[in-house]
Amino acid sequence: MRYPQGGGLTPERQAFRERIRMEAAERFAAGVCNAEVAKDLRVTVRSVQRWRREWLDAGSDGLRSAGPASLPKLSEALFAVLEQELDKGPVAHGWDDQTWTLARIKTLIGRRFHKSLTLSGISQMLRRHGWSHQVPARRAVERDEVAVAGWVKETWPSAEAPRRHSTPTSSSRTRPASR
Repeated sequence: MRYPQGGGLTPERQAFRERIRMEAAERFAAGVCNAEVAKDLRVTVRSVQRWRREWLDAGSDGLRSAGPASLPKLSEALFAVLEQELDKGPVAHGWDDQTWTLARIKTLIGRRFHKSLTLSGISQMLRRHGWSHQVPARRAVERDEVAVAGWVKETWPSAEAPRRHSTPTSSSRTRPASR
């Protein structure tokens, strides 16, 4: 099974699936048919057929997990350093406000660790480590309500597209003049 954009199984889930395959190997040795193994282990017959071929070629070792497809770009030690940098806040790293965006985190990772990750890869890495995207719970202290109200009254109407006035129309698309 493929997992999009760098996702995958946790080590616990990999171990669980390996136990299922080892149990299947025991049943292959006992001479149990594919359909019965699939039913007992609650997997597809196609998976059992693939496992049996691997078992015939390489024995039980052929069914063992090969481990993760690749190592993470940031090790646990480097991620701990990244968390410390994130705790310092964006202002400490030269940005004007207190908002961490994925693009800013990507820039920080590039500056600090000389590594390049995609935005979706950064998002997944943060979620794996218990981080979630945040929405401010309150308005900024620096917010100027008078300036915002003035902008809404004066600037926004000119930026907003004017509404179309309703006019009588024709139901015929081919002869608009026939009203």
